[in-house]
Amino acid sequence: MGKENNITISNPNEMNIAERVKAPTPKFFKTLRTIGLGLAALGGGILAAPVAVPAALVTIAGYVTLAGGVMTAVSQTAVDTNSKVSGNGTS
Repeated sequence: MGKENNITISNPNEMNIAERVKAPTPKFFKTLRTIGLGLAALGGGILAAPVAVPAALVTIAGYVTLAGGVMTAVSQTAVDTNSKVSGNGTS
């Protein structure tokens, strides 16, 4: 509820998207974000493969890429309101 290093931790329901992204993220969502980035990279790698791949695999890779991107975006906007902001603005 205080202001430290240009990051205001307030009621999560009243934060805009920029404040949410800058706020500390809970450990579970950091792990989920990493998994989402991996899925997006895996799907993107299959989609960009220089060899011919079956159409079903390309379709699945598209869905995996989309799911990874959504998972990453949602996880990044989760806010840990119980933690303190460290001295350098990250947690």
